[in-house]
Amino acid sequence: MSAAECPTAAGSPRGDERDAILAALVPVADGIAATFGSLCEVVVHDYRRPEESVVSIAGSVTGRSVGGAMSEIGMGMLARGDEAGDELNYLTRTQDGKLVKSSTVLLRDSGGVVFGALCVNLDITAVQQVGTLIGELAGVAAPAEVPTTTFGDSVEVVDAVVGSVVDAYQLKRSRPWGELDRAERVELFRGLDERGVFAVRRAVPQVAERLGISRASAYSYLAKARAEEPPKDGPDTAPGASA
Repeated sequence: MSAAECPTAAGSPRGDERDAILAALVPVADGIAATFGSLCEVVVHDYRRPEESVVSIAGSVTGRSVGGAMSEIGMGMLARGDEAGDELNYLTRTQDGKLVKSSTVLLRDSGGVVFGALCVNLDITAVQQVGTLIGELAGVAAPAEVPTTTFGDSVEVVDAVVGSVVDAYQLKRSRPWGELDRAERVELFRGLDERGVFAVRRAVPQVAERLGISRASAYSYLAKARAEEPPKDGPDTAPGASA
């Protein structure tokens, strides 16, 4: 099928529709960020290119710019495809310690296909600090720890997700990768796949290097994971990890 015939390609009716939606959201993002001020960041994502999904950004909370990669949260949504739902009012923490309250609203074309997202990130670090102080004075227990989310280049995001999943998996079994049997290795790759890792280009070689295996072995485990039915209990992920 040619690019012109592909329903989602640039220059096709569906592709043009998606491009128009993304373009229309740019001033919306600017308006939201201007309304909430310097502590707000609004990001427009194009999931058709996960390695550089940020097509527009207003404000600066996560330190990203246009052409940046999606976060771990976006990768998880991408992995769920059209079954994914909006994520509203969730908390995460950036690598430099900011506490961020976020909402991710998925973008769908006229066929209901998810192709992007509008994300609002609000830095509530100062609010949380005041709340903690008031809680201490009132004798209220400290809030639960919020997981850290990686925002940055696709290589950094993939590394963070792979490290989180692999470390949790190996900790649960108290055995390193080299001591896992084939079924356990396939299960680990299924967990990575369900977290959206392999939606990013060049992720397989990156995972192979992280695990100390060949690329051929990594592709083999991934193919096996996708061919088999997942276990009823689902994949292993780190406790508190972002979606």
